Amino acid sequence: MKLLHEPETEDPILSVVNLIDVFLVIIAALLIVVAKNPMLNAFSRQDVTVITDAGKPTMEVMVKKGEKIEHYKSSGNIGQGEGAKAGTAYRMKDGSIVYVPEA
Repeated sequence: MKLLHEPETEDPILSVVNLIDVFLVIIAALLIVVAKNPMLNAFSRQDVTVITDAGKPTMEVMVKKGEKIEHYKSSGNIGQGEGAKAGTAYRMKDGSIVYVPEA
C-alpha cells in the first residue's frame, strides 16, 4: 500500500520524458535554421554565393548552383601568368564602355 501513496515527482521516468521534450525542441529549432538558410537547404532552388573574409589571405568562396556546391580557398598569392595586351577599354560619360582592340 505504501507504493500507491508515493508522489509522482519521484518517478525517474519523468526526467527521461522531460529530456525527450528538450531534444524535440532543439531538433525543431535546427530544422527551422536549415530551412531558412538557402546554403544549407538542399531543396532550395536558388543559386547562392557566400564569400568569407573578403580580400584577406584566408578568403573562401562557396558557390551553390542548383544541387552542386563548389568550395574555393584562396592561396594568398597574387595571380600571375603569361599573356599579351589585347586592347584598351574606355568608360564614356554616359556610363557605357567602349573596347578598342590593339592592332
